[in-house]
Amino acid sequence: MDEQRKRSLVRGTLAIAGAAALYEGVSYSGLFPQVLLPTIQTVASTLYGMLADGSMFEHAGATLLRVLVGFTLATSLGVTLGILMARFKPVENFFLPLVSALMPIPSFALVPLFMLWFGLGNTTTVLVVFYGATFPILFNTWSGVRAVNPLWLRAAGAMGADESNLFWKVILPGASPFIITGMRQGFLRAWIAVVGAEMIAASDWGLGWVIFDAEQFLQADIMIASIVVIGIIGFVFERLVFGSIERATVHRWGMVRAAKG
Repeated sequence: MDEQRKRSLVRGTLAIAGAAALYEGVSYSGLFPQVLLPTIQTVASTLYGMLADGSMFEHAGATLLRVLVGFTLATSLGVTLGILMARFKPVENFFLPLVSALMPIPSFALVPLFMLWFGLGNTTTVLVVFYGATFPILFNTWSGVRAVNPLWLRAAGAMGADESNLFWKVILPGASPFIITGMRQGFLRAWIAVVGAEMIAASDWGLGWVIFDAEQFLQADIMIASIVVIGIIGFVFERLVFGSIERATVHRWGMVRAAKG
């Protein structure tokens, strides 16, 4: 492990330890009843029990599947349409006003409408995730392709690059930092959307449903345990999935140096 990663690990550990100590202090302070603000030991015991009986894996698996399906659809549409909007003016003129009008609408506001159209269950939840994740990916892709240095395009054209080479070797690498940022934002929006949708539209499965159901019975330990699992999944995807994509594209293509330079 290099020195930079060691420092990052130490900073992360200190931040988590500090937050845990602050939470524990508030829990023991008496500001809230411990049934509403359980101790870390209580939350850990609840989480262990849910992991041991398999219920947490089932709920987390159901939520993650909905997120991944909706996010995959959003990435496919967002990246494709974003590139087309940036490369072809008629496409941009047609879709940009529509995107600008739809993007501010919270995905959660569409849950009741989608429930009327598609009923309860996976279809509604996946579509809410798809809607919530699409626009950050689309907008960042569109911005990234437009931001590619024109000098790179002219230089590649002068060296005989055709449209295919121009796209794969200049435009895509140049826009990759924006696209990955859009994917990160889209994944964040996907989790916000799925938890909200599961609270209303899911039927008995999913972390959002667990949080909503636990709230009805004042089971704060189950709510916090589910929130912790959401945070862990998000952290793993950020570091392992998006970090790996970034190393395989942005760092490999030298776009970090280009951005700094």
